[in-house]
Amino acid sequence: MNPTTNQPLLQVKGLHVSFSGKDVVHGIDFQIAAGEKLALVGESGSGKTVTALSLLRLVQNAEVTGVAKFFGAETSPQKEKARDLLAIPERELRGIRGKEIAMIFQEPMTALNALYSVGDQIAEVLELHEGLSARAAQAAAVQLLADTGIPEPARRARSFPHQLSGGQRQRAMIAMALACKPRLLLADEPTTALDVTVRAQILELLADLQRKYGMAVLLITHDLNLVRRFADRVAVMENGHIVEHGAVATVFDAPQHAYTRKLIDSHPERDVAAVAARADAAPVLEAKALRVSYPVPKPGFAGWFRKGEFIAVQGADFRIVPGETLGVVGESGSGKSTLALAALGLLKHRGELKVDGKGWAVDRASDLALRRRMQVVFQDPFSSLSPRMTVEQIVGEGLRVHAPELDTKARRARSLTALADVGLTEAQFPALLDRYPHEFSGGQRQRLAIARALIVDPQLLVLDEPTSALDVTIQKQVLGLLQRLQRERGLSYLLITHDVEVIRAMAHQVIVMKDGAILETGSVERVLDAPAHPYTQKLVAAALLE
Repeated sequence: MNPTTNQPLLQVKGLHVSFSGKDVVHGIDFQIAAGEKLALVGESGSGKTVTALSLLRLVQNAEVTGVAKFFGAETSPQKEKARDLLAIPERELRGIRGKEIAMIFQEPMTALNALYSVGDQIAEVLELHEGLSARAAQAAAVQLLADTGIPEPARRARSFPHQLSGGQRQRAMIAMALACKPRLLLADEPTTALDVTVRAQILELLADLQRKYGMAVLLITHDLNLVRRFADRVAVMENGHIVEHGAVATVFDAPQHAYTRKLIDSHPERDVAAVAARADAAPVLEAKALRVSYPVPKPGFAGWFRKGEFIAVQGADFRIVPGETLGVVGESGSGKSTLALAALGLLKHRGELKVDGKGWAVDRASDLALRRRMQVVFQDPFSSLSPRMTVEQIVGEGLRVHAPELDTKARRARSLTALADVGLTEAQFPALLDRYPHEFSGGQRQRLAIARALIVDPQLLVLDEPTSALDVTIQKQVLGLLQRLQRERGLSYLLITHDVEVIRAMAHQVIVMKDGAILETGSVERVLDAPAHPYTQKLVAAALLE
């Protein structure tokens, strides 16, 4: 990589990372100047996260070779007193981790300790590296949470990770990473699973804090729009190699490598059949005045005798006809996932909710036929597929429940057909039915999840953020698959997402939710091209900035 004019903070040369003798990172070189923002871009499996983790020697069972010179506060390239992060003793490296080089991990819910409040976890860093007393560390933790824009920081410091929203958990992770004012921040997909508005807020926050503290940032991401808005330089990784690098404007305006062009061109494309707007068409799913609420404790003495009520969905009206996609868009906490769970008959509700003209009876025997007609594909296939079950057990599970008359041979044949429909065959994957989910990539696992839903021939699929955890190229493939299946089978979709571009590519009708209420509804063209409500305008504007 061409040297920058600024003083390097980190120089990496000949970095190799291998597992059991097989290289996954092949001798890459790059450097980051003090105060610079470098983005490392590539699909899952390209080696970008392993590269970042190996700098702090956090990759288990990996063989790491090469040189990673880190020039701390009192070193410079001229004096050649840099520390080689790959060669210094573990005890010395522990003093660098969190203090001089900090990391924001991709999924804060797994990175944060569920047994400790976020304030205690931030204070622990300050006590360990800064030597603060417990009281001083707690006060500093509250201030850090305030700096990241979390409302009521003193109260939130006492909260546990599960009590915070996704955006608040990510802000808590950022506060922890910045506790000791590090010189280098490694940010691994810091905004992947966040709403467009929250993503924009986190991005602005990182940029403000980067300027405030003068940090260098190594951003690990597959989101090219994020790179365009945030980074100074970009390095593109494919299969463990850096295939292109340079200034962001240069690489985006005139990409030289075919892989870079492929990433830049991977936008969701609309390829859905038109659906006739017939008022007399029998809906696959219909809701009128749908209301979902949860009991919550009341504060003070009154809470001993009576519960309060939190309304998650209020007065929702919608209908989905055969072959139609209804998109539900909104930020985290808007009520869209609660609406989906109610539609699936998994939550008690008030109002009218009918699947193919019949209501949920909340009784297993009565509801079994409806469940065959309505299946679901979840957001994260890694957590929604059991790691202890084979592909045959996962995909064929629905047949055991809904078609118990089929023998093992018939179930296997149906499973192979369903897998072929989603693009997975034994020609590609020998002994396909005997494999486990961890043997597949993220996009392939999502195809398994779709095959599992399709095998019982449903009329309606509930798609709960089906592509938010996927790379841009894989997202495009999965959306194309869903569009093809809808055309071929006449499927209807209830699409839950925070991604406006996915709604634009997939939906016929769209409803916009906030705080449990539907603020705007209509055709996707009308709502997204001419939004009437200020909140919809905000969502669309945030998506355009992406």
